[in-house]
Amino acid sequence: MAGSIRLVQAAQPVIVNGVTIPRADISREAQHHPAPNAAAALEEAARALVVRELLLQEARRLELQPDPVEDEEGRVETDEEAMIRGLVEQEVKTPAPDEATCRRYYDSNRLRFMSPDIYEAAHILIQAPQHEPEVFNLAMTQAEKLVQMLRDKPESFADLAKLHSACSSAEQGGNLGQISSGQTTPEFEAALADMAPGTITETPVTTRYGLHIIKLERKHEGKLLPFEAVRERIATYLEVAVEQRAMAQYISILAGRSQISGVDLNAAKSLLVQ
Repeated sequence: MAGSIRLVQAAQPVIVNGVTIPRADISREAQHHPAPNAAAALEEAARALVVRELLLQEARRLELQPDPVEDEEGRVETDEEAMIRGLVEQEVKTPAPDEATCRRYYDSNRLRFMSPDIYEAAHILIQAPQHEPEVFNLAMTQAEKLVQMLRDKPESFADLAKLHSACSSAEQGGNLGQISSGQTTPEFEAALADMAPGTITETPVTTRYGLHIIKLERKHEGKLLPFEAVRERIATYLEVAVEQRAMAQYISILAGRSQISGVDLNAAKSLLVQ
């Protein structure tokens, strides 16, 4: 993890209070840590195993006994997993957010609780491979001619879509039905957001699929969801955030009073058990 941990030397063992973490374990752990490259994955893996060892050592120091539980899918914790869970439950206690706290968060972050805008739109798609400049330019010329035709005769949109669109929606005159956030490409969504109902794009919109001439029929503005509808979601979010901060602080404390070599573990950064 950039800034929080690094392998000091490739050959230097990773040791936590006299306990060596085998490099084979770090290599196996690395597969669970997606990263831009192998070195970064090893850093993530080393950090995770150092944190795990710190927690296990503390659980043993407190003489906690494992009490494995079974999850909904029938998987049973290992003794070490049970000890870590028991340690966290005993030592890292956080209050549940109350009604007033949830309400303050809701009032301060109202934009997060807006239902998405819904657009009723149609389009004409002209395939235009951007990696082939000549083909792309020909497609752009065709799209611009269609835009000009629609300026003169906007009521012909459905007919032109049936004739020229490369999208399956051509059979419906280009009609895409209702569209909300995340259902199209960012470029397409940005164009819709800038349009007024009843208008057609003045210039073709380029996406990875090609060139789009878009007609916005209607726009239904998003509405603020009532507090009662999102109260549980807010409470869960705040509870997790508080737990993560408390966990990071607890691990920082353990790291601060431990002897760790082979990695540079910055106890001031966010250190969470994997």
